[in-house]
Amino acid sequence: MVRGMRAQVVIVGGGPVGMVLACELAGYGVRTVVVESQRGVSRWPKATTLHARTVQCLVRRGYLAGLVSADQGGGADQGGGSARVSSAFHFAGIAGLAISAPAAEPEPILKCAQEELERHFEQRARAAGARILRGYRVTGVRQGPGGVRVTAAGPRGRVICTGGYLVGADGARSLVREQAGFASRTYPATVSAMAGDVRVQGAGVLGAGWHRTPRGWIVAKDVASGVVRLRTLNCEGADLERRVPLTVEELRREVGWIAGRDIAMGEARWLSRFSDFSRLAASYRRGRVLLAGDAAHVHFPIGGQGLSTGLLDAVNLGWKLALTVRGSAGAGLLDTYDAERRPAARRVIDSARAQLALMRPGPELDPLRELFGELLAGQGESGVLASMVSAQDTVLPGRGAQGPPWEGRFLHNVGLVTRQGPADVIGLLGGGRPLLLLFGERGAGRYAEQARGWASLLRVVHCEPVPQLSCDALLVRPDGYIAWASGAGGPAAALTAYFGAGAGAGGVLAGAVS
Repeated sequence: MVRGMRAQVVIVGGGPVGMVLACELAGYGVRTVVVESQRGVSRWPKATTLHARTVQCLVRRGYLAGLVSADQGGGADQGGGSARVSSAFHFAGIAGLAISAPAAEPEPILKCAQEELERHFEQRARAAGARILRGYRVTGVRQGPGGVRVTAAGPRGRVICTGGYLVGADGARSLVREQAGFASRTYPATVSAMAGDVRVQGAGVLGAGWHRTPRGWIVAKDVASGVVRLRTLNCEGADLERRVPLTVEELRREVGWIAGRDIAMGEARWLSRFSDFSRLAASYRRGRVLLAGDAAHVHFPIGGQGLSTGLLDAVNLGWKLALTVRGSAGAGLLDTYDAERRPAARRVIDSARAQLALMRPGPELDPLRELFGELLAGQGESGVLASMVSAQDTVLPGRGAQGPPWEGRFLHNVGLVTRQGPADVIGLLGGGRPLLLLFGERGAGRYAEQARGWASLLRVVHCEPVPQLSCDALLVRPDGYIAWASGAGGPAAALTAYFGAGAGAGGVLAGAVS
């Protein structure tokens, strides 16, 4: 039996990235279908870390409710505030990387199993109205001038999904990327790595933590009574049999060789092998097909940046694609997804390659490792490496060379006094509307009338001046980044670039004036 299904956007891949994108699109009223090959959420261990900028963006969209408490940040920042520091992280296996965030933001690192995140996001996507097809394997992808067509096979036969746009969030071996003809830049594998949850015989044989030897690395973590999660890094060369299933005996030999002693292992719950193969798509968009997450970029899994990077793709793309589908986007808005997110992925790939270079076991690197150890120990709460790993150093490209310094920067959770009472940035962005903040009579007098043509789309908030912002008005995107700031003309040019002509900008969400 062949079933036909019509959507405005089809998402291939129902992992956390695909599900957050579905939350975004369905939340804006876009008819969304997610096609996922797995019948249920995978229980295999995957990512467990969300870094600061990802947490901050997801909190602003309300997607971490129940996982991050609403008051975890300690209240909105009323005047600069101090930074709060997470538990120590690492850089290239070197301890001491302290990642911080402003006091009004959530904790800068969220530790949560990918399995739990995926279930959480799927529940939210279904509640928002997205249709999730589990157990359907995509067999064909095609696009034409008027839309896309996705063919899949599953438990109830063959399904043909047609829609206006297609997003490939289907992982590192993306069928969407291949069949839609995306080019990529790749970096071949140079190391081999293994991972597994195994029962290790003998108490304290390895001990939890990062272990460097003259032959490589072993990372050990206790996950259950007698079960240890092991990861190995062998820098002797790439594994020529990386697609062959890993066995306990092979992992035992590898761990013993790196450790320099035999370590007995029993049964395994899960085994995997991987490498430092890296890929970056040459573009994130080809016509009506877009890529997100591992379909667009893959890198060596060091630093906990992979899942965070993919989720930031979804948050960046979601509102832009929704506005485009609804006819309320500026002419080039959808292309800014590639312009903003691909450089961020390039930076993550470079960071992972740099960390791997430091992890190579040769003694000639010992002075460099010692130098980085000193840098990490002395950087305090605001080091360059911490900002890079947590993506808090991200500044989006401005619309022009003469743009004000605030443009493209992230607006932290500033406390505001509005006509309706106290508020903060996180609360005001929760509905998904772009936010126009008008500070004092000067801001209201100069800019309120200029934005009137977009009133049905914007959330316009009149509030008292905020000294640390030192401006009369700000236009804030749904993802928390500043689209425009007073000081370089009025907001009309930015509003047109993002949301099209003012008279036709309404329709995505009901406007609100506070």
